[in-house]
Amino acid sequence: MRTVKEVSALTGISVRTLHWYDEIGLLKPSAISDAGYRLYDDKALERLQQILFFREFDLPLREIKSIMENPALDRNQILLGQRKMLEQKKERLERLIFTIDDILKGENRMDFAVFNQEDIEQLYRAVMGNLSDEQKKQFMGNYIAANGGATSKMSDAKMMGKDAAEQEAEFHKMFVKNASGEQAQKNFQKLVEWYGSKEQVLEGAQPTNPDIFAAYQKRLDAVMKKLADKRGEEPSGFPVKEIIGEYDFVSRQLYQIKDAEAIVKDLAALYQTNEQARTALDKQYGAGTADFFAAAVGEFYKKM
Repeated sequence: MRTVKEVSALTGISVRTLHWYDEIGLLKPSAISDAGYRLYDDKALERLQQILFFREFDLPLREIKSIMENPALDRNQILLGQRKMLEQKKERLERLIFTIDDILKGENRMDFAVFNQEDIEQLYRAVMGNLSDEQKKQFMGNYIAANGGATSKMSDAKMMGKDAAEQEAEFHKMFVKNASGEQAQKNFQKLVEWYGSKEQVLEGAQPTNPDIFAAYQKRLDAVMKKLADKRGEEPSGFPVKEIIGEYDFVSRQLYQIKDAEAIVKDLAALYQTNEQARTALDKQYGAGTADFFAAAVGEFYKKM
């Protein structure tokens, strides 16, 4: 057992901070001595280490507490995901250094597209890296169908009679070509607005452990069900705001984004302007959910 002063000396965390963690229930002492001093065992120190890791990612304490106490989320998997993000950020910083070196040498070629060829290739690898073979097949079919018209028919014809590897190679060409187009670049610009930078978009698109992704999706579904149960209540009330706050938090974790306001507000706007999306949400969670979600989102971010 270690006293609070010993833990402070060992970790560099102030005694006042450790007291505050105790008060908010984030890190409770393992025991209290007869003299009233807080005592911490190795298990408590392990929890403190995890807390400090999450603090490095600028997560608020209340959200760290939520992660630590939520059995649906695997803390180790989350940390592994964050470690992968840091490695990818390191690689991108190294590429930026090389680009600066090229500029200094007068060898840099300017490219004003939102996503250049290298970015598109990286995005493709990230998207496909998340999918199983069956999911890839479904994704390619949906993507081709979404393009519609002659392009879709031509692509279907190209795919026929080819094995899975050949089909994916053909799809890769089509994906890269479409992603280089004007409309796709406009869509990329919207992603940049959501994430804050192109680099953060690419970070957010990196392959994610399917179990983590499924856990976040399951939690978002649970949040939406809680919100649907509140229909008829005041959207500006604390119970509703608390639910949207949870939706905001899970969205940030799911999309690996620091600020989810833009993406959540755009989603709310979609449910107001797109009849198909509106109908689908109301069908899943009950009539009026789309309107209530939009109103609740508006109230939640009004203070921000």
